[in-house]
This record gives sequence, structure tokens and C-alpha cells, in this order.
Amino acid sequence: MSELDEDYENTRYIPRGGEYPALWSQAATAFRLKHPPLDVDGSDVFLPPAPAKGLMVFIHGGYWMETGRADWSHLAQGAIAQGWAVAVPSYRLAPAVRISEITAEVGRAISRVAAQVAGPIALSGHSAGGHLAVRMICQDSPLPAQVHERITACVPISGIFDLRPLLRTSMREVLRLDEAEARAESPILSRPRPDVATTVWVGAEERPEFIRQSRAFVAAWQETGARIALEQEDARHHFDVIEALTNPHHPIWHHLIGA
Repeated sequence: MSELDEDYENTRYIPRGGEYPALWSQAATAFRLKHPPLDVDGSDVFLPPAPAKGLMVFIHGGYWMETGRADWSHLAQGAIAQGWAVAVPSYRLAPAVRISEITAEVGRAISRVAAQVAGPIALSGHSAGGHLAVRMICQDSPLPAQVHERITACVPISGIFDLRPLLRTSMREVLRLDEAEARAESPILSRPRPDVATTVWVGAEERPEFIRQSRAFVAAWQETGARIALEQEDARHHFDVIEALTNPHHPIWHHLIGA
């Protein structure tokens, strides 16, 4: 494992880090039993008891290579308690597809759900999902204008915003990542579409590279005049920082849905 591989390695640097995937799966399964989702063209959609105030989209992580929508269902509970519908889209994984294809696929999935759920749209995602959430609000976003016009907020959590360092990691081969795609798919090198309030959320106990990426991305987009800010949550690491989405009283909701 190279030094740069270590920069993006989380499990060994988090106490009992290897236990988190099983805990997430258990929580997701329990939540799905209580709140069976609708399948909307490949996305799980969880609806609140009353008509939805809007649509929150959560895009899962896994370095574009691992996990699926059913592993993250429990992260819908905070938004549902706020009266919002939640979509968790699926996407095919590397190496079967490249990151640019995943970006396009997520855009199509969000558009299909947006056609079924009215109101404002808030975007979030974790790790690689944070990258994909931000790609939806870049100038070359795959989302059509009528969907983008409904997006009011984007909160990537522990995201990867510059793919160029991954060219020097072992992930490069599985992702089939080259210099051209790394540049094209790096939000830090893009410009934002207007009128979306963006809050980059990261844990204070993250690996230094995730904090560096978050700070560098915010600084780059601030230079464009984007409405973007950084929130660094104390005592949280890469695996527990997403627990914010399960708590309807967490401050993250102020940034996502104005609650």
C-alpha cells in the first residue's frame, strides 16, 4: 500500500472500524422493515406520513466500487421526521463502469425520482457519494435545467472533490481512472451552477486528506462567488459523521432543508 493509499484508508484508523459495515447493514434492514421503500426506477424512495415537503437525495459512498442503496436506508429517518421524502439511488459500480458513467447514471436516477416527488430538492452524499452530489450542481451537471432549478441545497459529507490524487493510488486500476477523467470529474476544477447553497461537511477526526480536500474545495468555489461554506464537526470521523442524518434535531438540517 502506497503512502497515498494510506491517505484514503479509513478503516484501520478508526477504532473498531471494521465493525461499521455490519452495523450499517443491520440498521438499514431494521429501518426498511418499519418503512418499506418504494422502488422508483432503481432508487429507494421513503415517504413521510403526510404529503412530502420536498425531496432529499442521499447518494451512498464506497469509493464508487462498493455498497448499494439498501445498505444506507436508515439515513433516511432524519429527513422523514422533518416531513421530507428521501431517495437513495442505485448506481453501477467500478470496474464495470467508470466514474463519468456513474455521474451520468446518478443524474438520470435523480431526474426520474424528481418527476414523481414535487417540491424543492436537497442533495447529500457521503464520501464518493459526496463527490457525486456536488457533480450534480456543477456547470456540466447531467441534471436537466428543470430539475436543477428545484435544488435549494447541497451538503456533501466527507467528500472527495479532487480526483487527481487518486491517480497515484491502487484504486486507479479498478476505477479505470486516467488524467482526463480525473480532471473532468473533479468538482474542484469545475464551476458551480448558480443559486445552490452548498455546505461541505467533514468530521474533525477524519483522515487529514479528507479535511484537506474539503478545505481546498471550499476555497476554490468561494473564488467563483459560489454560496459555499465549510462545517467541521467535532469528535466525528469518516464512519460516524453520517449519523447526523439519522437525527432530525441535528444542525445539519438547517443547511439541508432550512429546519
